[in-house]
Amino acid sequence: MKKIISAAIAGIVVLSSAFAKPDKGKEDSMYRLNPLPYQYSALEPVLDAQTLMYHHDKHQAAYVNNLNAALQKEPNFNHKPALVDLISDLDSVPESIREAVRNNGGGVFNHEFYWNGLTPNKPEIPKILSEALCQSFGSVENFKSQMAAAAVGVFGSGWAWLCLDPSTGKLKIVKTRNQDTPMNCSCQCAKGLIPIFCIDVWEHAYYLQYKNLRAKYLESIWDIVDWEKICRRYCAALKDKSILM
Repeated sequence: MKKIISAAIAGIVVLSSAFAKPDKGKEDSMYRLNPLPYQYSALEPVLDAQTLMYHHDKHQAAYVNNLNAALQKEPNFNHKPALVDLISDLDSVPESIREAVRNNGGGVFNHEFYWNGLTPNKPEIPKILSEALCQSFGSVENFKSQMAAAAVGVFGSGWAWLCLDPSTGKLKIVKTRNQDTPMNCSCQCAKGLIPIFCIDVWEHAYYLQYKNLRAKYLESIWDIVDWEKICRRYCAALKDKSILM
């Protein structure tokens, strides 16, 4: 994966060097829990402070801790320090910890990607992204409907993703189960896709506030989507296949 992005998106951090970096200050910890990019209450009323606190401080923290614990069981495994590279190449991970790295490494990646696709600032959809959504789905509203339908349709726990297919330049919606990502999902429909936005539909993402009403959560989430961030991710994916935070 390239580490340098184009001048048009200069200053944006490349995901492979920004997500869950090794914590060199602790010998017993390989990765750290990065803080949320906003205050716990920043996304209210769509997502309340209690939901964010439990989601980030408990659930995501557990994934970080479990990933570190798994890697410590194989001290001779010279793993890739960038989490996105680690979970994209699971075949290189020792079989004894491969499933733990898949589940917990995916849990860290997915959550950070999700948090960084949300904002309290209510930006407008940039024209370049709007045009891309219209080209792929007919309209922005059609995209929202199809994305929500995919998310509602995830059986049990998982994620809905908006991805770029670099072979066609089109945007696609895919689903992954549990903590799989488009980079390591066994489903052929996600092979080679570059993620640019995701929605968490594990119950802990919404249950404290919305209870069993997953569809209501998905209806509300559009008010906190960071369209500018998604556009920057889209441009990077088009330009040099970078995955951005």
